[in-house]
Amino acid sequence: MKRRDFIKLIGTSVLSFPASSLMAKQLLSSDFSNWTSYRLSYQVDLPAKGNSARLWLPLPDTNDSSFQFTQGSNWSGNASKASFSTLGASPFPAFKAEWHGKPKSGQRHVSVSCIVKTSHHSFDLAHYPAIKNSALPNSIKHYINPTHLKPTNGIVRETAHAILKEKHAETTVQQAKAIYDWVIDNAQYDENTRGRGQGDVRAMLEKNELNGKCVDLNSLFVALARAANIPARNQYGIRVNESSLHDSIGQYGDISQSQHCRAEFFLAGHGWIPVNPSDVRQVSKLEKLPLDDTKIMQLREKFFGSWEMNWLTFNHAEDLALNPGNATSKLPFFMYPQAEIDGKLLDSLDHENFSYKITSGELVGTGAKF
Repeated sequence: MKRRDFIKLIGTSVLSFPASSLMAKQLLSSDFSNWTSYRLSYQVDLPAKGNSARLWLPLPDTNDSSFQFTQGSNWSGNASKASFSTLGASPFPAFKAEWHGKPKSGQRHVSVSCIVKTSHHSFDLAHYPAIKNSALPNSIKHYINPTHLKPTNGIVRETAHAILKEKHAETTVQQAKAIYDWVIDNAQYDENTRGRGQGDVRAMLEKNELNGKCVDLNSLFVALARAANIPARNQYGIRVNESSLHDSIGQYGDISQSQHCRAEFFLAGHGWIPVNPSDVRQVSKLEKLPLDDTKIMQLREKFFGSWEMNWLTFNHAEDLALNPGNATSKLPFFMYPQAEIDGKLLDSLDHENFSYKITSGELVGTGAKF
């Protein structure tokens, strides 16, 4: 993409999240042939029943990064009140809408559109110096803390320590790689799991049922890493394009059910390192390839230190309350559209009673590729 086309695209948004001066400088000096632009669109219909309704939509992360940049968002619909804001006290962007009273005609409806750019995200860890016991920045230390579904004591800590002992892993890279390999070697991708899974790590280990989808498998990596005192987190997002690596790990067009999470760990001197053990297992299962197949071995090596950016991230929020005044609105993570009617939270995976469509379109120049 040429620079002048990028500048034109900025102007297409009605409501924009401002870029920091650092990110703006980086983008305007970048080679845009290495970036891909997408339009992410939501179409949401809520039932007309009840006297009030609320809606929350996760939006592409607006925090500065070298692999994703959000250019703006706009909305239309019949909501009584709507805004582009953040989720509670968190820094994570969300669209919020409210309906006061029943709509005069038809369903409650909103359309939201965002423009976001992504670029390949990878680190070469082959020559990373073997640093032991490096001091963590204060802003990173809480990423070794447990969450409701990712405890770091008991069987989780015991499993993490057993993995590191067996592999004789000493440095952070060695330890993270040992855990990454253990997840791939022991977990199973289960296409029958509802949604993207729950990520209940203690239950998975106690029942010895290490199966599920991306939230389950990547949460297993994150919890074990944290139990080994390695800062780690899930990034919750959505696939927006086909994969250049394998057909089973991409989606374009109608992406309503293409939510996908990935994982990363913190490495002193480098920052956050992307990993993706769940997609290794997904390709192995859906394409019926054993772990010792050359394609899977290559993918295993590639996804320790890289993300294919046919995907975008929303946030890494966990154990959060959508509505502080309603305890039932607390979520383990924020990756799906969320709504409530008369204070009762709807099931985001019940598409008969909570209708939404999410679509992706690749932008070429100032137009869309269909």
